[in-house]
Amino acid sequence: MFTQIGIFALASLALLMLSRLLLTAWLWPRVQAAGGPWPIFRWGLRIDLNQIAMWAGIPLLLAPWLGDRPVAIFLTGIWLQVVWLLFVLLEVSTPQFIQEYDSRPNRLYIDYLKYPKEVFGMLWKGYKPVLLGAAVGLGLAAWLGHTLFARAQPDALPAWPWRILLTLVFAALIALAIRGTLGHRPINPASVAWCGDSLLNTLPLTSLYNVLFALYAIKNERSAADVYGDLPDPELHTIIQTQAGLPPGPAGLPTLHTQSPSQPSARPRNLVLIVEESLGAQYVGNLGGAGLTPCLDALAAGGWNFTRAYATGTRSVRGLEAVTAGFPPTLSDAALRLSGAQSRFFTLAQLLKRHGYRSRFIYGGEAHFDNMKSFFLGNGFDELHDLPTFDAPAFVGTWGASDEDMFDKLHALLSQGGPQPTLHLAFSVSNHTPWEYPAGRIPTDGDPATVENTVRYADWAIGRFFEQARASAYWNDTVFLIVADHDARVGGAQRIPLRHFHIPALILGAGVEACRDERIISQIDLPPTLLSLIGIDDAHPMIGHDLTRTHTGGRAMMQYEEHYGYLRGDTLTVLEPHQPAHFYRYEVPDGYAPLAPDPELGRIALAHALWPTWAYRHQAHTLPELRLPGQPS
Repeated sequence: MFTQIGIFALASLALLMLSRLLLTAWLWPRVQAAGGPWPIFRWGLRIDLNQIAMWAGIPLLLAPWLGDRPVAIFLTGIWLQVVWLLFVLLEVSTPQFIQEYDSRPNRLYIDYLKYPKEVFGMLWKGYKPVLLGAAVGLGLAAWLGHTLFARAQPDALPAWPWRILLTLVFAALIALAIRGTLGHRPINPASVAWCGDSLLNTLPLTSLYNVLFALYAIKNERSAADVYGDLPDPELHTIIQTQAGLPPGPAGLPTLHTQSPSQPSARPRNLVLIVEESLGAQYVGNLGGAGLTPCLDALAAGGWNFTRAYATGTRSVRGLEAVTAGFPPTLSDAALRLSGAQSRFFTLAQLLKRHGYRSRFIYGGEAHFDNMKSFFLGNGFDELHDLPTFDAPAFVGTWGASDEDMFDKLHALLSQGGPQPTLHLAFSVSNHTPWEYPAGRIPTDGDPATVENTVRYADWAIGRFFEQARASAYWNDTVFLIVADHDARVGGAQRIPLRHFHIPALILGAGVEACRDERIISQIDLPPTLLSLIGIDDAHPMIGHDLTRTHTGGRAMMQYEEHYGYLRGDTLTVLEPHQPAHFYRYEVPDGYAPLAPDPELGRIALAHALWPTWAYRHQAHTLPELRLPGQPS
């Protein structure tokens, strides 16, 4: 068994590295443009070891105990041959899949297996040489696998104390290979993302890994229709278009529409999105909170301050998808974590790339957390600056570099200037349990490690950054957004605890007049509004309102565990699994008076709960040039 497993490991490593080398050579112009092949092979080796350890790990652990038994040797040979053929099949399929979909085999590979008759007919009619070549290759691979793995001599087993030691050593090596890193989090597709080309980000992976990870990620894709009920597609589209004030879009992209700026600009302005971790309105003085944010309150007095902004969820990824992509909340996981949204998914960076912008993501932690790295690099962002890129940070806690370090990096990047307009997304980390931040920055109240003191520090870091920004050359050409991703410690007896979805949202900078805006708004309204403020005239699929226009706003939507909330005016509609909708008259902060059913409002709420799932599955939240060929409408 030891010999079988050793030969399998070497043969598999050679196969996977050779396939990666050939793909890199084939795609060399793109690889060269992205900075060269080193990340592909450096990360690829770790992925290969991960895969080999996963498939050969159990036989290796059993080898010190069963390696002398013919039955164990026979079964091991069968198992290794099956895995070998899977490796070969997926790698042989990869070039043609790249030709069609510009990616390694992914979830589509499995989806097409549901229709074997149609798919095989298509391959036979249009790709006979490819199909025959693949069949020959698989036949040769099967012969080679049988030759290498099927026959082995029984092992001479060591004494039982050495068996225990060998088992422990093998277990440690297998665990390390599967984990792929000594860092905080195991290796995953986001770990190996290294550039803005989504295809190149899949080259360090193996095709089998990519397919299996996509299958694993399906667990995050729950269907709202299965839980809340369904609507016919035409009715769904009409409701969404009407509520967003949009004309009917083209086939397959029903919300695609052209938005003209309310403030045309001779030169597109820079845009900075500052997403503050867990900074709920309950802490913000000007919003009626605890008064822990004097710096933010002072900025609000001189900017466009939305006093009734609501988060779409309770996770950072939910807030990030709303602010950067204008994507509404859904019962599924956030788009950042869904396999089908890792490329060709609309973001502000995708749109602004059309207008010559360079887009950067700045984060004090490790950007592969929650799949942020993969999502942003795969969807238009050109650069990623996370903890490993920070030079001598002042403080590093459990979640990464402090807010002041993140803002220092943001300030340095903005200060580079140049003729090219930029988009910067900056995401803070300090305001998160265990409440760590640099000492000596703020006067603390009681135990320094509390959410209240961390909010004070986060506010201090915001004030410090904007003192620098106002004195900098980039100030007059830049529009800034400060918004929370969500509130901290969301909970309550209500079906939707609205007071904990209330967040600060503030726009300031170039051309932004001071205003206290008391309209109800959602995080998804902020991206269209910002496009208007920076002077962009273009088409996009977002359903949020441009708040620079009159008669907009007035509604918000949020996902809270199994419950979906749709707030319009003072009426809150709550959808629950397999139940009729509930209606309440909402009074800030915690007034919930039951109302009689409103079927029309119930359908509007249901449509907004269903829309994100439909748009994701039909690749409708995208730009026309990013859609895959033959994508269903």
